[in-house]
Amino acid sequence: QVQLVESGGGSVQPGGSLLITCATAENTYRNNYMGWFRQAPGKEREPITVVNTRTGYTFYDDSVKGRFTISRDDAKNILYLQMSSLKPEDTATYYCAAARIGSSWSDFLGGRAYWGQGTQVTVSS
Repeated sequence: QVQLVESGGGSVQPGGSLLITCATAENTYRNNYMGWFRQAPGKEREPITVVNTRTGYTFYDDSVKGRFTISRDDAKNILYLQMSSLKPEDTATYYCAAARIGSSWSDFLGGRAYWGQGTQVTVSS
């Protein structure tokens, strides 16, 4: 059973910052690809930042580039998402994801993954 445990999130004013974390077991953490997706009300879940845990190659969606940062603590098997300069359109449920065994990069971006429980981020004045 793959477990991804998220924490953090919450409500913040526009321009603010939030940190969300994802803890998992070491064997999941090494599943080549991990990242963060989000789903806004009425929209499909979409990838916003993904990292190849073996090479360090990182993808950022244009909507978050320059504002969000994905990082890792390899000793603790924790994935972080630091969000800055938050906008109301960043309001969504954020999901930690780990690639299923055998998934390609494109498979993972397409949503073939194990998922955390999701954490709500609300940006509002």
